[in-house]
Amino acid sequence: MYYELSPRKQAILKAIVDAYIETGDPVGSKALTQSKQFVLSSATIRNEMAELEALGYLEQPHTSAGRIPTELGYRFYVDALMQDYALSQGELAELNSMLKAKTAELDKLIQNAGKVMANLTNYTAIAVKQSSGKNTVTRFSLTLIDENNFLLVMVCGNRSAKTRFVRTDIPVNEEVLEMLSQVLNNFVAGRDLSTITLPYLMQMENCLGQYSGLVSPIIKFVYDAVGEENQRDLRIDGVDKLLEYPEFLDQGKLKDMLGMFDRKEELLELLDEEGTNDVTILIGKEKGVQAMEGSSLVFKKIVVDGKTVGAVGVIGPCRMDYSKVVSAIRYLSDGIADAMHPRPSLGEIPPPDDNHK
Repeated sequence: MYYELSPRKQAILKAIVDAYIETGDPVGSKALTQSKQFVLSSATIRNEMAELEALGYLEQPHTSAGRIPTELGYRFYVDALMQDYALSQGELAELNSMLKAKTAELDKLIQNAGKVMANLTNYTAIAVKQSSGKNTVTRFSLTLIDENNFLLVMVCGNRSAKTRFVRTDIPVNEEVLEMLSQVLNNFVAGRDLSTITLPYLMQMENCLGQYSGLVSPIIKFVYDAVGEENQRDLRIDGVDKLLEYPEFLDQGKLKDMLGMFDRKEELLELLDEEGTNDVTILIGKEKGVQAMEGSSLVFKKIVVDGKTVGAVGVIGPCRMDYSKVVSAIRYLSDGIADAMHPRPSLGEIPPPDDNHK
């Protein structure tokens, strides 16, 4: 719950949060006076700080120490006081280098995104490749190796490609594979695999005649490949960076955080329940996750054609450089979404029309 703050209180709160993010030391009235940000006496600043503490925006870790922000103070800061951060040329170059890599596969982009984000922000990075939510293959192609072996290529719903080497006791040739390819593309491509029933398989087998024995093993390969595609992958990079912040030197705190990384379910639940089309900032125990005490999670979902396909973010202490983190995450997640947006190339086969079934 916010309390209305005067412009002076807002300015003092912002100065304290900025200073604490930079140094990690409690901020006193003397430091604010010496910074020359305020034409106010130390006594006036102390009174304002005391009122901010009474309202719940600041706290005093020790009797003789200055103040530090509370979770409420950070929340007010990120919602109302934080200024935009302009990424430097070096930071943009690092992000663009990853985005311009010659790959259009989401899992490769996600794999690299976490590493780049950890290096760029100096916080622990998370990168999620979301389940597609629908078991589909959009296109099949088959390549003959010899009469008992061929290569099956499946283009999945997110434009990634899965390959399987298929060995068969039934001798095949180019003509057989062409017929099998037509059956797969007519009967299976674009269809939710959960709707492929036994009668449907029998129709496919009837189309293949003496080569009907190829259907069952092929469909098994398809199920296996799409099952892998629908496994939600959460990557965590830069775990060692936690140790660079005093907040995580406490063994109990570090153990709780590492435990959450191992379980992953809590993190995935936060990503599922929260998040808009822009960057989401979760501070401390706002969502009731004990392991998040003293920490913040900042992330943005990656949306392609209206569908969430992943997320990129960081976890670090509450005194995180939110402005820089938000700018970097927004730039990277939007860049991945742009890279994944379908761009038909010359000669590309369009996805099958659902009405052809």
